[in-house]
Amino acid sequence: MAPVLPLVLPLQPRIRLAQGLWLLSWLLVLAGGLILLCSWHLLVQLRHLGTFLAPSCQFPALPQAALVAGAVALGTGLVGVGASRASLNAALYPPWRGVLGPMLVAGTAGGGGLLVIALGLALALPGSLDEALEEGLGTALAHYKDTEVPGHCQAKRLVDELQLRYHCCGRHGYKDWFGVQWVSSRYLDPSDQDVVDRIQSNVEGLYLTDGVPFSCCNPHSPRPCLQNRLSDSYAHPLFDPRQPNQNLWAQGCHEVLLEHLQDLAGTLGSMLAVTFLLQALVLLGLRYLQTALEGLGGVIDGEGETQGYLFAGGLKDMLKTAWLQGGIACRPAPEEAPPGEAPPKEDLSEA
Repeated sequence: MAPVLPLVLPLQPRIRLAQGLWLLSWLLVLAGGLILLCSWHLLVQLRHLGTFLAPSCQFPALPQAALVAGAVALGTGLVGVGASRASLNAALYPPWRGVLGPMLVAGTAGGGGLLVIALGLALALPGSLDEALEEGLGTALAHYKDTEVPGHCQAKRLVDELQLRYHCCGRHGYKDWFGVQWVSSRYLDPSDQDVVDRIQSNVEGLYLTDGVPFSCCNPHSPRPCLQNRLSDSYAHPLFDPRQPNQNLWAQGCHEVLLEHLQDLAGTLGSMLAVTFLLQALVLLGLRYLQTALEGLGGVIDGEGETQGYLFAGGLKDMLKTAWLQGGIACRPAPEEAPPGEAPPKEDLSEA
């Protein structure tokens, strides 16, 4: 059977191949380490922002898969460094002969598969962030007032920290706060007629105002923060409610978080693609180097020409051989008579 993609490798090309693999392997180690750092950073971000994502959101699967893929890529790079260095030293290579083949299979099947899965998640999952943030932020705003309700006690603090840290207000803008009750009923005076009128003015019985929490205020504004009666053009002198950007954060948190998380996912996806390419090159080079040295019986400094290849035979022959071997392995063995017993003779008398 003719080998697949053979390549003639004399001594000097083998040395250059090993040196190039050593450099590529260190680049793969670096790429794997960077993926670990980026994945961990994204996991930490999601730990703080998970409150603002829908419970059904699958986006956290991306950094988890990338974390495992990065660890495998880093390990593959370290194996490549050791194997390429050992291929230049006759005293170091013999221990690698028995383990390099299984390592190449594991790196190709396991590491390559994990990188493909993580890269697929990086391409597919960011599209689901839009709906997840829409639902999660809406729920967070609705529970802003529930400072004494079990399970939602931290909602106000988390939303305020979000708006202050990311310089955003509301879900899509400051007017989102006009449609939710963000003041706890505990701090409302039931004897105040204005409070009673506002509660009775909507079918849900909510206390709605044209105001925003303090965390929507822009500290860089030249004037004091205006939080209440924002839709009343006569309530605040020299303030135009049609242009609140001078006083409040201009962007909604949905837009800011969507851009932030998609940028992180895009960076991680780019690094996964580069790592996949590096890992493919390292595994391919190691395979050629391994088969070339096996053709020389493991002699590192052999002067003769030898062939490196991907597979010992063609794909058709490999599948045929595997099929035949599988058929032989699955075929039941003929039953043997127990020792000491003669096989039964046919009774010819009845014939």
